[in-house]
Amino acid sequence: MVMDYGLICTMEKIAISKFKATCLGVIERVRRTRKPIQITRFGKPMAEIVPASPEAPKKFPWGCMAGTFKIHGDIVGPISSEDDWEAGRG
Repeated sequence: MVMDYGLICTMEKIAISKFKATCLGVIERVRRTRKPIQITRFGKPMAEIVPASPEAPKKFPWGCMAGTFKIHGDIVGPISSEDDWEAGRG
């Protein structure tokens, strides 16, 4: 998947030493602003922190009907007595 984050020349750059000291703050800023940040070492690009891709919707929404119905009676026990079954007659 190709993501367009704008022009590379406008990407914010941060020295690796500053990134190391403020790592969690930098990651939070990328998450909040959705703008990537380039990490440099001696002025040369080393890595880029980019926002995560949005999560794809789940294919099977398990639990989407939770709380929409009520159970009446025993759902574990048999629905009739053994005498009603032909297999029980013998």
